[in-house]
Amino acid sequence: MIVTAVIALTTVIMSAATTRLVLGWLHQRQILDHPNERSSHSLPIPRGGGLGVVPVVAAMLILTAFVVPGGYAPVLAAGALILMAVSWLDDRKGLAPLPRFLLQAAIIAATLIGVPTKELVFQGLLPLWADRLLVALGWLWFVNLYNFMDGIDGITGIETATIGIGIAITGDQFAPQAAGVAAAGLGFLVWNWHPARIFLGDSGSIPLGFVLGGLLIHLAGSGHLAAALILPAYYLADATITLLWRLKDGETVWQPHRRHFYQRAVQGGKSHSQVSLAILAGNVALIGCAWIATTGPAALGALLAVAVVAALLTLLTRWAKGSPA
Repeated sequence: MIVTAVIALTTVIMSAATTRLVLGWLHQRQILDHPNERSSHSLPIPRGGGLGVVPVVAAMLILTAFVVPGGYAPVLAAGALILMAVSWLDDRKGLAPLPRFLLQAAIIAATLIGVPTKELVFQGLLPLWADRLLVALGWLWFVNLYNFMDGIDGITGIETATIGIGIAITGDQFAPQAAGVAAAGLGFLVWNWHPARIFLGDSGSIPLGFVLGGLLIHLAGSGHLAAALILPAYYLADATITLLWRLKDGETVWQPHRRHFYQRAVQGGKSHSQVSLAILAGNVALIGCAWIATTGPAALGALLAVAVVAALLTLLTRWAKGSPA
């Protein structure tokens, strides 16, 4: 517990400090996100906060490997750094979707090779090859939805912190790494809370989605599949439902848009802070549901989580009244 607290405190300080350094550098280089018709902000804001957050997360993962041996934290660190570098190029120059997805898939596949065969996410219901295939596809989707959902001030810092805290509470074995990732999200939130002074960018959201996805897979492989699905349940629901809407309407799904539930709530007149705090409240409730799923009947925790997500989506939909569908 003391070691975990020290890791979390150190990481939150380092994340806030490095993000501030990157903020100054981005201003100096005039690397700004200029608003357009799909934006949720009205002023040019530096974009590239991942350059400050991800190296801190990677260093934390490597150091905690000495505290919790036997995991694949160093591999997660390496994958996060590679994804940060490639995503930074995408932020700056724009890369075609297919090469990005192929690289993400290759890194995920390479990471899964190092996962012990005894860690079956679906608890032996599927053969190893099918278990790994479904995990890889789910992980790839999670990495990208984490990027898709990074659209208003504070939302990704809150999601990173709450998922990390939830993993630390429900999966003792991974508490140091999970607490460290949560702390990195909080450190970034110092500069990203509304009105944001810096945006995370693909260089931050994609690597963070990769790392959190890996920790959730560890949690599921340790026998807590329900908790691993419950903790990110709001992000999973919002991103998946919105994707299905866009597919139905024939949209190019990898193009920027403003159709997520949280985006429409902002368009309906709520502030970034109000929407992010509503998501925080929902995520805190989901942490409670995940704890119930790990300590009591998993089905009860899952049912309560469905109710929490439904209530949150309903609230955001009411706030979105009058916004474009």
